Amino acid sequence: MRRGNQNRTAAFSAVLGALSLLLLWAASAIPSGKLAVTALAGILPAGAVISAGLGAGFLTWAAVTLLGALLVPDKLLVLLYGILLGLYPMIKSLIEGRKFPKPAEFLLKLLFFNLALTVTVFAMGSALLGMLPQMLQAWWAITLLGNAIFLAYDYGFSRLIAFYLARIDRANRG
Repeated sequence: MRRGNQNRTAAFSAVLGALSLLLLWAASAIPSGKLAVTALAGILPAGAVISAGLGAGFLTWAAVTLLGALLVPDKLLVLLYGILLGLYPMIKSLIEGRKFPKPAEFLLKLLFFNLALTVTVFAMGSALLGMLPQMLQAWWAITLLGNAIFLAYDYGFSRLIAFYLARIDRANRG
């Protein structure tokens, strides 16, 4: 890779990280839709993975998580980004890059999600449960609904990546 391309991809990853951090901060400032905006912030490291590789994605995620812990008022959102939403683009890339059969891919993705959900619930317990309606505060309800939402999120994320590859990344490399 030429030096100019390395600089360009590093700058692009930095911009994606800055946007991700801005979205995390905005999520903590808005009265509703916090989880949706945090999920949007978690999608941006995928652009770094696609444009500059897995290492750039991990670096973007780590920088946003660290800076978010220092600058974002709502630490629960930073934790959710750091454990699940911001890390998922790299985990998705690793799982899908291995060319597992589709059922194995889904099982590995669900395993990651459930592990991240468990860590988040144990780390933030009552604060996380306080965000949920009373009927969803049972562990089985969180797990069942969380898995369904995660599978829909993964499907939408895959479609967004396909759009990114077809339109944005092609133009960025051009």
